[in-house]
Amino acid sequence: MRTAYSVETVRAAERSLMARLPEGALMQRAAAGLAAACADLLGRVYGSRVVLLVGSGDNGGDALYAGARLARRGAGVTAVLLSPERAHHGGLAALRRAGGSVAEPSKAAEELIGRADLVVDGIVGIGGKGGLRPDAAALAALAEQSRAAVVAVDLPSGVEADSGEVRGAAVRADLTVTFGTHKPALLIDPGREYAGSVRLVDIGLDLPEETELEALQHADVAARLPLPQAMSDKYRRGVVGIAAGSARYPGAAVLAVAGALRGGAGAVRYVGPAGNAVISRFPETLVSDRGPAKAGRVQAWVVGPGAGDDAATVAEVLEADVPVLLDADGLRLADREAVRGRGAPTLMTPHAGEAAALLGVSREEVEGARLSAVRELAALYRATVLLKGSTTLVADPGGGPVRVNSTGTPWLATAGSGDVLSGLTGSLLAAGLSARDAGSVGAYLHGLAGRYAADGAPAGAHDVADTIPEAWRDVRG
Repeated sequence: MRTAYSVETVRAAERSLMARLPEGALMQRAAAGLAAACADLLGRVYGSRVVLLVGSGDNGGDALYAGARLARRGAGVTAVLLSPERAHHGGLAALRRAGGSVAEPSKAAEELIGRADLVVDGIVGIGGKGGLRPDAAALAALAEQSRAAVVAVDLPSGVEADSGEVRGAAVRADLTVTFGTHKPALLIDPGREYAGSVRLVDIGLDLPEETELEALQHADVAARLPLPQAMSDKYRRGVVGIAAGSARYPGAAVLAVAGALRGGAGAVRYVGPAGNAVISRFPETLVSDRGPAKAGRVQAWVVGPGAGDDAATVAEVLEADVPVLLDADGLRLADREAVRGRGAPTLMTPHAGEAAALLGVSREEVEGARLSAVRELAALYRATVLLKGSTTLVADPGGGPVRVNSTGTPWLATAGSGDVLSGLTGSLLAAGLSARDAGSVGAYLHGLAGRYAADGAPAGAHDVADTIPEAWRDVRG
């Protein structure tokens, strides 16, 4: 499992380690890893042109020491100092001893960056807040416009480490070399978008078990997948109920059922006005027109996709004493107090626009601060919340690490894709997974399926549903 820790936790671990090491040893470890990553990116170090953008903090020191290592291997290294009087003295001396040179922000810096093969961003450390100052922003813009590869030290400058928020100008990196552990901003948007590829350098930090963020990998997902046993039958494997669709949106019901049939439960019950469309496409579905309460026993419900204005069905499902996944129109129609008062788990699956409406803020505010938005929603509704997007976040109402998933592809931004995710995730709930595990495993499989369905070309939601088994086999393999 990939994990990320807050700035406070990282700094405490660094202080503890530095107390046991010779002075400067920790920075040398970081600089060695940074220099190695830069060398790998350059391919040929000798004769290359490297520009270091150096601020006043430890990130600037890391950049200077790494630059000294590259200079000793024959690179032409120049450090552009944003605060010459506050630059790291030891790193600056090491660079000069290795044959590197120093410049201050000026027209000369513009020419240096324009000719560079590599630009190293050591402007601001992980404690930075807000966007870059104008002089630093100008250098970041020059680096982005140049032909040079851009490497960020620990985190792109201008990106807030704990939240991933970008509140002004920031460096856009091709590679971020981070030390000790991932920072939350490297895993969630919009910060993740600025980081490029991420390379983790182990510097020996002793970190606690409790993390800020965690991202499942193949092995973690495989361990959580529901698998039938020798004595299993369709009812022991779980039955998921789908209350979705309307006369206007029958396709939402079909797509939700498509996802549910591939999610691990033993049977799918459908309730709603799109029964004929569902049964003609999936004859194995158990269809009822008698409402959720009389549809038969289920282990979980999915309600809301394409439901239109059917508030009565949403309210009826929320009264059930089984886990409920609430999506799409169901999010709009559900009574907040009814959700908060449920005894069984609730999993809400909004996209940014729906989350904004539930929180009473703009969509831009949610997209700019996704981590705080998903936590706020989970606390407000006392429900597990899966916030959809380029990085999907899953937060529990009781706090704890937020799960993050980035297996998806931009091709998943297509009509009906969310309905497939709801059915898939609801089926995992019915098979016995917790709301948190069902949400994060469902998002992981759905993202992989989207990649396989698209394969570099447009794909429809039904294609995504059809490739869920391929994603499942990949994870288990």
